[in-house]
Amino acid sequence: MFPMLTVLSMFYYICLRRRARTGTRGEVMNSRRAIESNHRTLPLTVEVEQFAKEVLDFSSHYGSENSMSYTMWNLAGMPNVYPSSGDFTQTAVFRTYGKWWEQCASAPQAFRRTPLTFQSRDFVELAFEEPVYPTAIDVMETYHPGAVVRILACSLNPFSQNPPADVRWEVLWSGKPTKMLTPQARQFSPSIKQINFPTNLIRLEVNSTLLEYYTELDAVVLHGVKERPVLSLYKMPLIDISDLSDSDEEKDACDPGRLCKQCGHPCPHEFTGNGFFDKLPYELIQLIVSHLTLPDLCRLAQTCKLLHQHCCDPLQYIQLSLQPYWARLTDASLEHLQSRCTQIQRLNMSWCGNRGAITYSGFHSFMKACGAKLVCLELACCHFLNEACLEVIAEMCPNLQELNLSSCDRLHPQSFLHISKLSWLRRLVLYRTKIEQTALLSILTFCTEIQHLNLGSCIMIEDFDLIASMISAKCKKLRSLDLWRCKNMTEKGLRDLVSGCRLLEELDLGWCSTLQSSTGCFVHLARHLPGLRKLFITANRTVCDADVEELAAHCRHLQHLDILGTRMVSPASLRKLLQSCKNLLLLDVSFCSQIDNRVVQELTVHFPNVSIQKSFTQ
Repeated sequence: MFPMLTVLSMFYYICLRRRARTGTRGEVMNSRRAIESNHRTLPLTVEVEQFAKEVLDFSSHYGSENSMSYTMWNLAGMPNVYPSSGDFTQTAVFRTYGKWWEQCASAPQAFRRTPLTFQSRDFVELAFEEPVYPTAIDVMETYHPGAVVRILACSLNPFSQNPPADVRWEVLWSGKPTKMLTPQARQFSPSIKQINFPTNLIRLEVNSTLLEYYTELDAVVLHGVKERPVLSLYKMPLIDISDLSDSDEEKDACDPGRLCKQCGHPCPHEFTGNGFFDKLPYELIQLIVSHLTLPDLCRLAQTCKLLHQHCCDPLQYIQLSLQPYWARLTDASLEHLQSRCTQIQRLNMSWCGNRGAITYSGFHSFMKACGAKLVCLELACCHFLNEACLEVIAEMCPNLQELNLSSCDRLHPQSFLHISKLSWLRRLVLYRTKIEQTALLSILTFCTEIQHLNLGSCIMIEDFDLIASMISAKCKKLRSLDLWRCKNMTEKGLRDLVSGCRLLEELDLGWCSTLQSSTGCFVHLARHLPGLRKLFITANRTVCDADVEELAAHCRHLQHLDILGTRMVSPASLRKLLQSCKNLLLLDVSFCSQIDNRVVQELTVHFPNVSIQKSFTQ
C-alpha cells in the first residue's frame, strides 16, 4: 500500500504543477486555501431567510412585457399563491412546455456534442438583499412541478458598485427533469453543496420537456449564514474549456525525437508507441473522437501528438455548442478555439458572455477568424451584444441562414438594421427584442428567403398590419410565423398575411386581442392555409364553433391547436375537429367555459392519441 500511496501523491503533485503552468494558478491557490480552511472551525451565525428582491434576467416567459400576469417578475417577493395549486396569473411561467415545440418545423436542429448532463432549456436569475453562504434553497412550485434541473450561485453582488474582475458561478444542485404524479403544489428543497463564497445572486435553470403543461413558480427562498462554514473535503478541479492552449513543455513532452537535456540521449518517449491505435484509418479515429464532449476533447488533445492532431482538426468543430459552458466561457476561451473553428458552420453561444466575460473585441476576433462559413448562429440572451457586434455578424458571416437573438432585450433598436445585409437568412428569432418597425421593414425587404420568423413579444412595433402586408409581399417562402402577444394586428393584416404566404404551416396568434372572429378572419385563414399544422389563437375570446368547424373542414393536417379562453366553442365542434384532423397531437381548451372536465375525459377516451389540455385552479 505504501508505494501505491507514494505514486498517487506524486501524480497529484504533478497535476497541480501542470494546472499552474496552463494558466489556472489562481484556481490552485484557491483550492489550497479551501484545504487549509478545513483545519479551521469558523463560527456559524444565525441562519438568514430571505425572498428574492429582484429578477435580473430570464430566457423567456409566458406573460406580457407590460404586465405582471404569468411573468418572471412574479418571483420577486413573498409567495402570491403557495400553498395553493393550479393555474394562477400571479406566478412565473416559462414560454414552453413538453416536446410540442421541438416537434415543429420551426424548431432548430439539435447540436452534437451537447453533454447529457446539460439539460437546461430556460433560466431565471434572482437577486437577494444580503450575501450569505447558502445552507438551503426553497422553490415554491405551484403547478406541474419537476422542471428545475440546476441551481447555481454567483460570487458577484449585483448591488455592489465595485464588481469583482473574476465572476464565479458554482452549481449548488443539479438533477434530471422529473414528471410528478400530480400537478399539485410542492416546496422543492434539494440538498445543496457548500461553497466558499457568499452569494446573493441565484440562478434557476429548468427543463419542462417532460411536463404535460406549463410549470408555475411562485417564490424562491434563500437560506444562509453570514460567516463562512466549514467546507467539505476538497475535490480536484477538472480541466476547464479555457485550458485549450498547449504549453511548450507539454508539446516537447509529446515529441519522441526530443533529446534529454541531462544525458543527451533520446528520451524514453522514443520507444513508447500507441500500440495499434495509430494504425487505424484517420477517418475512424475521427469518428471515435467525434463522440466526445468539448471539455473531454480538450483534455484528450493534451495526451499525445496523434490525438492532439485529431482533437484539433477543424472538421471536429463543424458544429459547436458552447451554451453548456456559459458560466466559464470568456474571451480567452474564444481565442483558444479560433484555430480549431475555421470550418465551423453551426455555432451556439446562447446565454454566454454576460457580465463582461465576453467583450466586443473577443467576439469580433472570433467572428473574423471563424464566421465565413457560418450558416447558423444562436445568440439567445447574450447581453454582451451591441450594435457593433451585429455589424460584425453582418460583415463576417455572409452565408448565415439562421440567427437567434431571443431575449437580447438590451440591444438598441437601431442595431437590428444590420441584419438586413444577411440576405440568405431562412430563420430569424427576435422574440423579446426591442426591434422597431423601420428596422424590421428593412429586414423583410432584403431577406426574402426567410422561412421561419419569430416576432413574439416585440413590443416596439407600432403597426403589425403594415408588417403583415410586407411579409405577404416579400416572404413567399414563409413556413412559420410567431406573433405571440402582438397587440395591434387587425383582420386586414391577417387577411393580407394568409393570402400571400400560402406555405404557412405554423402560426402563433396567441393573445392577439385585436383580432375578432366576427370579421371572418379565422374562416379566411382556415380556407387559405390547408397545410397548417400548428395554430395558436390563445386567449381570443371571440373564437367560435364556426371557426373550429372551418379548421376541421380545411386544415386536415393540423397537429397543434390552442384555443384557450374562449366561451363560444362547444363539445360538438371539437368532436368534428378531432374526427377530421387525424394527426392532431395537442389541443388546449383551458378556460373554455363550455368544455368541462367531463367533456375532456369523454373526448380523451375516444381520441387517446391527442393530449387535451384543461388547466385548473383551486
